[in-house]
Amino acid sequence: MFTKIDHIGIAVTALDDILKFYQDALGLHLHEIEEVPEQKVRVAMFPVGETNLEFLEPTSPDSPIAKFLEKKGQGIHHVSIGVEDIDRVLAELKARGARLINETPVIGAGGKRIAFVHPASTSGILLELSQAPLPR
Repeated sequence: MFTKIDHIGIAVTALDDILKFYQDALGLHLHEIEEVPEQKVRVAMFPVGETNLEFLEPTSPDSPIAKFLEKKGQGIHHVSIGVEDIDRVLAELKARGARLINETPVIGAGGKRIAFVHPASTSGILLELSQAPLPR
């Protein structure tokens, strides 16, 4: 059902400000920078072993990341767990009484199907479920 920790999402005010440290100082490889209009963010992805560091910059003042930055400042926004069948996992969580932010998946970075579980159900951690896109 669960495959791995897919990524750790980190909210930042400006991607350009973090690139120098993570590329130059740490020597991490920048996989890509992608704009995800549906989520109102620009995303920089750095693979680290089997997991990724995902940096999220808001592209609109009304984006969820912009609201997070206003309330909490830069820092860890969410943890994403890879799943094989996101629809099944969401149905099971709902049946068990979990509070879901997304009852149906939406499209996230990399074309993945994603859905968020509310922190009220996860001891205060925003949890993202992530399913790799189906092959075309």
